[in-house]
Amino acid sequence: MLSYQHLYHAGNPADVHKHALMAWMLDYLTQKPKPLTYLETHSGRGIYDLGAAEARKTGEAAAGIGQMAAAFKPSHPYSRALTSVRAAYGPQSYPGSPMLAATLLRPEDRIELAELHPQEEAALRDAMAQTQAMVHKAEGFSLALSLCPPTPRRGVLLIDPSYEMKEDYEVIPGRITALHRKWNVGIIVLWYPLLLSGAHRPMLEALEAARFPEVLRHEVRFPPVRPGHRMVGSGMFVINAPWGLADEAKRLGTIFRG
Repeated sequence: MLSYQHLYHAGNPADVHKHALMAWMLDYLTQKPKPLTYLETHSGRGIYDLGAAEARKTGEAAAGIGQMAAAFKPSHPYSRALTSVRAAYGPQSYPGSPMLAATLLRPEDRIELAELHPQEEAALRDAMAQTQAMVHKAEGFSLALSLCPPTPRRGVLLIDPSYEMKEDYEVIPGRITALHRKWNVGIIVLWYPLLLSGAHRPMLEALEAARFPEVLRHEVRFPPVRPGHRMVGSGMFVINAPWGLADEAKRLGTIFRG
């Protein structure tokens, strides 16, 4: 299915959770002079206009970055990236994870992005045109498997599917196992929603049973962003979690607890 468009949801509380942790990890990795690789399986369009009709229709950004931006210090890499993007693209702009990576990484770092939705892929290609990112109109897991292990071998893989199809929850543990087998030193990051239905729980049980190394599982909860919304929280499952990420996740958790 290719109906999902993240513009309706950009900047929501789950994005704040995901992007704040990703920004911290990317900033941490760039503190060493060695280059790195950033891979993403479900990239979206890279940058979002929170003033667009689609974003205003749901109001999710108002409940997310609209309320929480001030909770981050200006020196935090998430704040730095947001400030940089808004200076370049306008005060209603919001960086998706590809633009977040392009803003925080260095020219010598490699960025490989997959997006299968034709409209989103075209927008992503346009958004990333002035960066070093390579954009692929491809199924994300297939692309990641074909590129792993990447060069440079240091790096991060972000898996952030829409979960439109129930099968996503079933196939993800096996695909992550295959990716980790090929790239055992890579930091593999999975974002997942916390749902009232509990559809995410068997997937997490399978991931925990796989006994990956240095796993950090971090979850935050928040009220539904609109009536009838089934997502009540956000989760990050990180394999080969960098040193210090657990402490950063705890700090981030205090923002969500208010």
